[in-house]
Amino acid sequence: MADKSPSNIAGMTLSELSVLAENLDLPKFTARQLADWVYKKRCSDINSMTNISAAGRQKLLQHCSSGLKRPIKTSISADGTKKYLFEVGEGQFVESVFIPDKDRSTLCISSQVGCRMGCRFCATGRMGFARNLSAGEILNQVLSIDESPELDNIVYMGMGEPLDNTAEVIKSIEILCSDYGLAMSPKRITVSTVGRPEGLKALLEGCKCHVAVSIHAANSELRAELVPSERTGRIADIMAMLKQYDWTHQRRISFEYTMLQGVNDSAICATELSKMVKSLPCRVNLIPYHKAEGFSYLPSSAETIEKFKSILEKNKITTTIRRSRGQDIDAACGMLSTKHKQTK
Repeated sequence: MADKSPSNIAGMTLSELSVLAENLDLPKFTARQLADWVYKKRCSDINSMTNISAAGRQKLLQHCSSGLKRPIKTSISADGTKKYLFEVGEGQFVESVFIPDKDRSTLCISSQVGCRMGCRFCATGRMGFARNLSAGEILNQVLSIDESPELDNIVYMGMGEPLDNTAEVIKSIEILCSDYGLAMSPKRITVSTVGRPEGLKALLEGCKCHVAVSIHAANSELRAELVPSERTGRIADIMAMLKQYDWTHQRRISFEYTMLQGVNDSAICATELSKMVKSLPCRVNLIPYHKAEGFSYLPSSAETIEKFKSILEKNKITTTIRRSRGQDIDAACGMLSTKHKQTK
């Protein structure tokens, strides 16, 4: 093999692992062994991969690393939520959030360092964009935490816009769902997006995971003020695309709506939203706004959110109000940001 930076095993598909084994003159079955050690056993030490020969392990050590790195910091909320900080490069960090519940556990993972969508109420958007994460860096958030074996659900709702990094996100989902990987059902995976047309089309045609669209306003003009990407991926066009797919069997479509006081929480806004989504078998998740430092928006009152919900339900829209988790450690929706750590 040519001399180059070590390859990370985490993030490689089985076919890529086969090429790696062939290039190192290792037996073909080494590809399956590597996948088993990294994806199923969560092994970070090549020397511990004992069913690979000593000579084989030596070759691997010269050219590879597992790609698994433990979080460098863990913050624990009063409600049991955990926020993990991962270093993904010199001066670059991402966060993921583990959310335990009575009968299930969910991990919210990041797909980018920062985000270029610039949503006006989101702390990650204020960071700006540094780079995309590789499939291996995405998967490392899943594989390198103590709770990894017990995870029931994975949501791509952390830092970044997943469909601004479509190829690596889809590759990571392939590994999560494959028999050589974590063998997860795609029904346990949700990708959240503001609606990137090309990326959304690729996801819908290449994966069977659930999709959550961050809508925040059904009125295009208002949405453009809150979600600048509306100018290049209009929500009306996104809705037209979604209606071309079957949402009754394999996967679920939901809409995320952050409630901002006096901005998008009126009865008129609720009626507009009802009309927009009523033709899809969907769920609307109303998200209480979590005020972050430096933002002028205020959260809608509990009473206003309930009234908004009642309008949607009268129009036969299944609606839930998301329970805030991890707010005391800045782990709630829209609060993930590591910019202050990058400048130290």
